[in-house]
Amino acid sequence: MYIGLMSGTSVDGVDGVLAASDGNSPGAALRTIAFASRPMPAPLRAELLALQQPGMDELARAALATVALTDLYAEVASELLEWAGGGTVTAIGAHGQTIRHRPELGYTLQLIDGARLAERTGCATVVDMRSADVAAGGQGAPLVPAFHALAFASPTRRRAIVNIGGIANVSLLPAGGGSVTGFDTGPGNLLMDAWCERHQGRSFDRDGAWAASGRVSSTLLRRLMDEPYFRMPAPKSTGRDLFTPAWLDDRLAAMGGDTPSAPDVQATLAELTAATIADACQAFGAEEVRICGGGAYNGHLMSRLTARLAPIEVSSTATLGVDPFAVEALAFAWLARERLAGRPGNLPAVTGARAPRVLGAIYSPHLAR
Repeated sequence: MYIGLMSGTSVDGVDGVLAASDGNSPGAALRTIAFASRPMPAPLRAELLALQQPGMDELARAALATVALTDLYAEVASELLEWAGGGTVTAIGAHGQTIRHRPELGYTLQLIDGARLAERTGCATVVDMRSADVAAGGQGAPLVPAFHALAFASPTRRRAIVNIGGIANVSLLPAGGGSVTGFDTGPGNLLMDAWCERHQGRSFDRDGAWAASGRVSSTLLRRLMDEPYFRMPAPKSTGRDLFTPAWLDDRLAAMGGDTPSAPDVQATLAELTAATIADACQAFGAEEVRICGGGAYNGHLMSRLTARLAPIEVSSTATLGVDPFAVEALAFAWLARERLAGRPGNLPAVTGARAPRVLGAIYSPHLAR
């Protein structure tokens, strides 16, 4: 058994899965046994968001945030270990919290203390899964397409798996195998979340109800879609380093007196997410689109994706037997398995790395003398 732990760009919580592996071969499936989650405490969330921009005393603040975040990861892992009972958990795969992602400068930074997590749980722990890909000239992201291919590829249909967290990424899976591709499409929930928090005092727009109350501003949408990132060829990845509230504010300011109302801006941000995802899926020629991540539970966003992608079938990964909230954590359980087996976890066609690389650093638990 393996545990996968994940906190994403929405910075809303830590999700974890306990997974059983059907053997140790490269193609062996992983089955979810249990799922656990903890919400991100408000002070820690605020600090993690603040650390994604330059500030005072960053090193000490990042170190303290790492301790608090690792302890939250340990709480989720401990619940999953109780589910495991007497079963052996071979390893934990823990993503950590991305606070900077600048592969063009040669680095990506996730906060997590592998030694502390191994000490707290008594399990071998794999962390820092992106750096080896970046060192090989890759983007270090997205890493999930290789797992998506194992878990979700169809023998007969071209399938797109879309993870909508703070950032949205797509895995493009040819029918019956073949070269898997994928990339970050752009904002998922993060701009919508920030706008909702600013104007509604809530950390996210539940079910997209506020966005549904507004009207899309075609002028603003054109300005947002004019971002050069959307025209860049893959391999590519992005994050909060680019798509900040200030990025949105600059485009709103350029509209002068024609600035839309707050609900209309929210509707337009939802449309931006839907449009950039739909463009990627249509360019691939997808016959099915399956959504995972928190965006799968945003009814308004799902309706906009369905409308833009019609007649392509759109649904969540639940139709394929995997809870949308569990997919990313399950992917990091798989990455832990691959690391212990000494097998590569990246896809150079996705990340742009020079070659496949074994990903992650292993921390062993304390062994009594």
